[in-house]
Amino acid sequence: MSARRVVLIGYGAIASDIAAALLEAEAPGYALGVLLRPGSPSRARVPAGIEALSGLEELEAFAPDLVIEAAGHEAVRDSVPGCLGLGLPVLISSIGALHDEAFFAGLLAKARRGGGRLLLASGALGGLDYVRAVRHAKQLELRYVSRKPPAAWSAELRALGHDPASLPEPVTLFSGTAREAAALYPQNLNVAAALALAGPGFEATGVDVVCDPAASGNMHVVTAKSEFGTMSLEIANRPSPSNPKSSWIVGQALLAAIEQHFSPVAML
Repeated sequence: MSARRVVLIGYGAIASDIAAALLEAEAPGYALGVLLRPGSPSRARVPAGIEALSGLEELEAFAPDLVIEAAGHEAVRDSVPGCLGLGLPVLISSIGALHDEAFFAGLLAKARRGGGRLLLASGALGGLDYVRAVRHAKQLELRYVSRKPPAAWSAELRALGHDPASLPEPVTLFSGTAREAAALYPQNLNVAAALALAGPGFEATGVDVVCDPAASGNMHVVTAKSEFGTMSLEIANRPSPSNPKSSWIVGQALLAAIEQHFSPVAML
């Protein structure tokens, strides 16, 4: 069996961690490419053994079996439509970009015409299998609460007149729908978007964003109530060493999704 051919969009902290893990994988292993803009400073960090690609033509010539986005919402907008148009499966982590209805509809149209497939990573959240199972319930109530320490929201707290270093009690930064949350906090609430897409949609998924000085990490609480039963899930993720607004587990979730994509056994 030949090596699996994978292209990473961007080469930031998460992408570089993924690349390092894939390069260490056992046979058949992975042949890796990285899609970067011409002149990108990230090119200097791409190690030997990984091919740097400059555009869709070079990406198409590389003939990837899977494309992975771990570079943010702008990367989703700039690169994912073209990849889907080439008929490629694209695994994205910046799911919050899909809160834009017109953009999401355009991606689906591209995928249908070109034969591509949009794959959504669970990222920092669990329990999406349960949410998918109850998404058509007639009495579904779905809510997500994000609790992160002040270090994750320093700029937002200062804008509200709070000192992040001496916050005495939790501050609710937002309460509304998943669509509003993803639009207001595009770099922070990919989890809310993932939950909405697994469940009843952006408008029917409630979100609370809380800055909590007592939070020991990035806390995610999901509650679901329906005629089928109830679920209450709490996850405490350690913040990424390179970005306290993101959870360290995100890279591992992407690696698990890659493994699942190529595995002869799929857990759905």
